[in-house]
Amino acid sequence: MRKMIFAALLLAAPIISACNTVEGAGKDVAKVGDHISDRAEQVKDGN
Repeated sequence: MRKMIFAALLLAAPIISACNTVEGAGKDVAKVGDHISDRAEQVKDGN
């Protein structure tokens, strides 16, 4: 039984960490998009 629990935890670790990585990447992409939008507004306003 302990071996099964250990195996399940071992297999779940990459899945859990991948979710955090994808979430972090999504936040980074959103920040870049916000920056581009802000810069486009500045150019549009003539600044």
